Amino acid sequence: MSSEVASTGVEPPWQEVQRRALYFGAGGLVLLTLVATFNLRCVLHSYLVAYLFWLGVGLGCLALLMVQHLTGGAWGLVIRRILEAGTRTLPYLAVFFLPVLFGMHELYSWSRPAEVAADPELAKKVPYLNVTFFMVRAAFYFAVWLGAAFLLNRWSKQQDDTADPRLAGKFQTISGPGLLLYGLTVTFASVDWAMSLEPHWFSTIYGVLFGMGQVLSAMALSVAVLAALASLPPFAGVVSASHFRDLGGMLLAFVMLWAYMALSQFLLIWSGNLPEEIPWYRSRLEGGWKMIGILLIVFHFALPFLLLLSRTVKETPRMLGAVAIVMLVMRMVDMMWMIVPAYSHGSGAKEVEAHFAAMDILSSIVALVGLGGIWLWLFFIELRKRPLLPVRDPAFAELTSHE
Repeated sequence: MSSEVASTGVEPPWQEVQRRALYFGAGGLVLLTLVATFNLRCVLHSYLVAYLFWLGVGLGCLALLMVQHLTGGAWGLVIRRILEAGTRTLPYLAVFFLPVLFGMHELYSWSRPAEVAADPELAKKVPYLNVTFFMVRAAFYFAVWLGAAFLLNRWSKQQDDTADPRLAGKFQTISGPGLLLYGLTVTFASVDWAMSLEPHWFSTIYGVLFGMGQVLSAMALSVAVLAALASLPPFAGVVSASHFRDLGGMLLAFVMLWAYMALSQFLLIWSGNLPEEIPWYRSRLEGGWKMIGILLIVFHFALPFLLLLSRTVKETPRMLGAVAIVMLVMRMVDMMWMIVPAYSHGSGAKEVEAHFAAMDILSSIVALVGLGGIWLWLFFIELRKRPLLPVRDPAFAELTSHE
């Protein structure tokens, strides 16, 4: 039995959600396995979409957790356990990387020697884009992420057990360098695992945009979970409208930052009109992908922006939670918009016309649901392991005095 159940006698309402997540996850992965028997490349690309999204949620939790330790504030205390549970899924996500590793030759044209030999531009990138260096970099990324998550969670448990005030300094000591390493590793990982699907294309903003999407996803998940639990112990009577107002304000800020970076990348590339850069947007602004681009503008930016300007929306858990769920869904749509168009003209082909393949979209949705169900199941397992509020944190008194 989890510690919060033992202390309050109330069973949190996530057991049914956890059970359904497992059913959906298992069903989705079984369906993907069946599809893989006749279209392995499509399934691997779809799995990559789902993997990058759910890995991004875990990494976004890690980044927000380090930001909270550096800056303090009641906003972070109410979602700290949610963020910590998200970071504790990273070891599982490291295992989930294996299909990407084993399917590398199906995913990345630069990993196929025959295509590299026939393409002078790819040949120039061999010192960086090669299988051995790719695996070494991936091992380094996971070592950094898992190391930071391990230390933060270990010290958090020690704080629960001992209330040692010196641990606050340890959190800050690791969070500063940790955020710097997070930025560097996520930038290079986004280049390795996503941008190199189309190895002739490049963008200097891509890594930053990827990282901002991760932080936005993690904040949306945290707000949605907190909104669902706000009326139950131990949050009831502790979490107030002012906490949700702060979280809603941060969610608004991340939405605006994401939109600013996405627009900056588009304007810089489109105005430059360079033949090696324009095709990436052409393939995403034609046919059915154009409609998805419009969908992102409306539901990933315009509507959340307008709703989050309202104090009423930000201070009402159900309304803010609904906005957060919409943001999570649109983050998935954005990941598909970034990755799926690379399927038809990536992998060494020369054409740049957009291909809106229903099979690719459907397979990506199944992968997102399947891997997402397993991730949520693991997330709730981790969330139940520790008290939902860091009551022994020296700053815990801020929660009851926050207005």
